[in-house]
Amino acid sequence: MDNRHAPRQPVVVTRRVAVILPVYNEGASACELAGRMPLEVTRTFVVDDGSTDGGCDGASATVIRHTSNRGIGAAIRTGLDAAREANCDVAIVMAGNGKDRPEEIPNLLAKIDAGFDYVQGSRFMNGGHSVRLPFMRGMLIKAFTLVFRLLVRFPGTDVTNGFRAYRLALLDDPRIRIHQAWLDRYELEYYLHWKFITLGYKVCEVPVSKTYPTRPTNYSKIRPIRDWWHMVRPVLLLALHLRT
Repeated sequence: MDNRHAPRQPVVVTRRVAVILPVYNEGASACELAGRMPLEVTRTFVVDDGSTDGGCDGASATVIRHTSNRGIGAAIRTGLDAAREANCDVAIVMAGNGKDRPEEIPNLLAKIDAGFDYVQGSRFMNGGHSVRLPFMRGMLIKAFTLVFRLLVRFPGTDVTNGFRAYRLALLDDPRIRIHQAWLDRYELEYYLHWKFITLGYKVCEVPVSKTYPTRPTNYSKIRPIRDWWHMVRPVLLLALHLRT
């Protein structure tokens, strides 16, 4: 029988996708985001990192609460552990404060389905958008991205964007140790970014949007100097082989 002209059957992709929303006193943002998840998302985990505003109450998601503020790295780790326990295959981490768009999740998943292990969202590559990004913050992001790019030799354009997707099986690699205590703050995100690239996994970027609030102050919980150090520290320690 000649099947050359038979209609092609659609490719069915079977994978369980977990979205992780780390939150600390972000009001009702996580509730609003959880209600906008696309059909591709299997589970949504809101990790409340010691909030006192009650903003996560009533979220249409699995809410996991820390009794105290432990840091965004610790919150993401809690979400990753929960996703793995739920037998999910892919984790998508995004800002719990509403700066990222759940509607763009399928764009990241398309790259995972195409065979990539780790997908970094970029607001700076062609097709990406950055709305109301403060000028000085933008300059610092681009400078840090350039340093990171030179060290790992990957042509990334937006290393600080927390909108990312990756196969959870990568965390089974014994060379990736996410439960180290020094990764509790901003370190974890850059530790994983470094590891996924330098260990030879298949990595790419996709254009995404990031929208900052209209108010000129309190647009981010990143504290100057102290938190910048938490972001830079893993790059220095890993580059100098002082941590693994």
